[in-house]
Amino acid sequence: MKLPVNKNEQKLPLSIAIISLNAADSITPCLQSAAFAQEIIVVDSGSTDGTLDIALQFGARVMQREWQGFGPQKQFAVTQASNDWVLCLDTDERLSESLQKSIREVLKSPAHSAYMMPRCNAFMGRWLKHGEGYPDWSLRLFDRRHARWSDDSVHEKVIAEAAVGKLNGDLLHESAEDLMTYLNKQNRYTTLQAENLFRQGRQISALQMVISPIARFIKFYLLKAGFLDGLPGLVHISIGCFNSFIKYAKLRELKRKQVTA
Repeated sequence: MKLPVNKNEQKLPLSIAIISLNAADSITPCLQSAAFAQEIIVVDSGSTDGTLDIALQFGARVMQREWQGFGPQKQFAVTQASNDWVLCLDTDERLSESLQKSIREVLKSPAHSAYMMPRCNAFMGRWLKHGEGYPDWSLRLFDRRHARWSDDSVHEKVIAEAAVGKLNGDLLHESAEDLMTYLNKQNRYTTLQAENLFRQGRQISALQMVISPIARFIKFYLLKAGFLDGLPGLVHISIGCFNSFIKYAKLRELKRKQVTA
């Protein structure tokens, strides 16, 4: 879906930072929605599918860097920006028109040095509007002098020095991946999470392994009305609960191997 851009509208003094890898099928709407900013930066980790050509067509400043993990890769992109105000996007995300408008308004006279925005996720052909899938607040807009990405290899986050503001309008996340691809990605993520917890010396009991997914289901599917998102909502929270269980199971396996080594 193409998002209209007023070519006569003044570009916003903002750098949009994107990391990419073989995203030719998804990056175009992302770049279209970023066209209101003065600068688009794409840091690529080895695409071979035309991603870089598409980025260049949109006037992006493209550079290649070996993959360092999500947090370090995104922070590198931030350091390459020409503007201090930076907005970070994934290739399968795009800014809704209402969110673009909200960003323009707050940057006229920012009350905060960092802002989060509601992210709306598409899953199994449906936009999730309840439960764990929404509003999925994401801190993506910030003054890089007062905030930065964490060094986490997965489930990275922006660390801000002060209170964070909120924007209106949705960040739309519409991945083209099928369920099998999604599950494979979740499997990789839980492995990385378990490895991070292992390095931190975390200890998890069998009881915690059981309680964690149950608590997650009650919170997001029942209390936050995830059931209103129909079957996609049920599948989404079921995978999330399984992830809670399996990352701790992987952590315990790493602990066992350490003892028996």
